[in-house]
Amino acid sequence: MEHTKTTKGVQTLLGNPKRAIIKLSIPMIVAMSVYTLYNFVDGLWVSGLGPDALSAVGFFFPFFFMVFALATGIGVGGSSAISRRIGAQDKENADAVASHTMVIMLITAFILTVPFMILAPSIFAAMGAGPIVPTATAYARILFAGTLIILFTNISSALLRGEGDVKRAMIVMMLGAGLNIILDPIFIYALKLGVKGAAWATMVSLCVTSAFLLYWLFIKRDTYVTISFHKFRFRKDILKDVLRVGIPSAFMQMSMAIAMLIINLIAVKVGGTDGVAIFTTGWRVVMFATLPLLGIATAVTSVTGAAFGRKAYQKLDTSYMYAIKIGVSISLITAVITFFLAPSIAWLFTTTQDAFRIRPEIITFLQTMCFFYPGVAFGMFSSAMFQGTGKGTISLTVTIIRTIILSVPLAYLFAIVIDLGLIGVWWGMVAGNLFGSLIAFSWGRHFIRGMLSKAPVS
Repeated sequence: MEHTKTTKGVQTLLGNPKRAIIKLSIPMIVAMSVYTLYNFVDGLWVSGLGPDALSAVGFFFPFFFMVFALATGIGVGGSSAISRRIGAQDKENADAVASHTMVIMLITAFILTVPFMILAPSIFAAMGAGPIVPTATAYARILFAGTLIILFTNISSALLRGEGDVKRAMIVMMLGAGLNIILDPIFIYALKLGVKGAAWATMVSLCVTSAFLLYWLFIKRDTYVTISFHKFRFRKDILKDVLRVGIPSAFMQMSMAIAMLIINLIAVKVGGTDGVAIFTTGWRVVMFATLPLLGIATAVTSVTGAAFGRKAYQKLDTSYMYAIKIGVSISLITAVITFFLAPSIAWLFTTTQDAFRIRPEIITFLQTMCFFYPGVAFGMFSSAMFQGTGKGTISLTVTIIRTIILSVPLAYLFAIVIDLGLIGVWWGMVAGNLFGSLIAFSWGRHFIRGMLSKAPVS
């Protein structure tokens, strides 16, 4: 059934593909800039507590990434399905998708929270945290307790992006990150909570953000999709449509978390707990450097999803290739700037006496990662396009190839087998990403050419 309700976001999704990529990317780039700035500033505040505090956060990082991966997976599954329903002008089922996504979120939060709260000390001890176990556990338990809030914030934002409402998605991300930046020094130093303060600052900020999302989605109800649990029952077709992208997307994010976890272990083996501190600190900078690409990737998923739902395959191809060209250009500029600013960036994270010893290694990490950036757009946007078109399994496959099949073994080979130490870990990550991204791009081009040859719709 065709429905006439529309919003500015929906009009953008169904309009000019190049304009849609730009219009949907910019707000998300701005939001992610502020959010990643928070990660950057958070690292600076935690670094003031010394290398052990950085290591404690570093040991928890893969698990936070796993929770975030599930949130992202469920969110992308719902977002992709909503975009395709918008393309097909089917609001009734877009509403059903949104409601199913929220129920899946509630079930996931219930399953995750308690086991992680109980097992945290044993997990960190098994990872080799040693004397840092109590600190890492205290930090982790605060965030594990807020699993539902973390899931809700990320998934609700994803649903807004799926209907092209990137402005409000931007607002909540900026609000949460901005609050975090303000609260970090208060909780960490003024209230003398140390590393635990960083976790509490994050949770308070997420609670405020969630309140806005609850208001828009369940009280004001002025979004394109309408979420309702009245007489809710699972529908196999909707469940399948969300999960066929959501599960592979979650596993895709999880595969990256697993890769980060294994690389952490390799870093510990060749560089001790300092190796984890170097990697965790340096990776914050990498996240900051790739944030424009993350913003563009969210637009790629929504725009290609709407084009696929409407069977406008030429529009799909145009948006995908336009995004690749912009992404590669940004990556090359970022790489050059980061290479020359590496010493200054490393200095920001090593101002204390204890942290000074890891400054040269952080500089080396940052300069090596400059060769990582150019391949990111090819892999990231190809995965985003596959998610938008409902091909979640392909998106998962190309990501696993890039992370677990290539990056991890190459990091182990260079660092331990060839005995290059920490620099070997970094070069293994670079090589794995470059080769894996080229595979993903080649697959993406083949997939789109196949659609165009069968039904070249303009």
